[in-house]
Amino acid sequence: MTPKPNALPWLWLSAAVIVLDQLSKWWAVHALQPMGVPHPVIPGFLNWTLAFNSGAAFSFLASGAGWQRWFFVLLALAISAVLVTWLARTPRRDWRTSLPLALIVGGAIGNLIDRLHAAQVTDFIHVYFRQWNYPVFNIADCGITVGAVMLIVFGLFAGKPGDGVR
Repeated sequence: MTPKPNALPWLWLSAAVIVLDQLSKWWAVHALQPMGVPHPVIPGFLNWTLAFNSGAAFSFLASGAGWQRWFFVLLALAISAVLVTWLARTPRRDWRTSLPLALIVGGAIGNLIDRLHAAQVTDFIHVYFRQWNYPVFNIADCGITVGAVMLIVFGLFAGKPGDGVR
């Protein structure tokens, strides 16, 4: 009996997210100086603005004494390990599970690299409209967010078992 192919090849997508994330952060650090100065891309909607975050989403725990770096490193490693195990147990053809998991893993590892290298995450994408401002984020954050939303949406709208949807 031969084992069914699993979804681990989807980790190539994770690798692509990591490379794109790291290259974009390198570009941001070198092109968007000084930090905090907006560089309009689409006036009234999108700026490139270099920022650094030692916390998590929305700068959660950024004012900690440094312990949060290692907390988020361990959290990213644990979540990535769980998701890679999930991919190993997922059939390769199940793209509705594999695609979002691969995006989340890529994003988690992209930000993990920053935390290990610089004890902070490099952000540079700033979306805003009039007085409303979304916190500055990066490509890794996009991978995590899009992957999580896809998992939820695909989970909510998945077909019944045996109906041929998967």
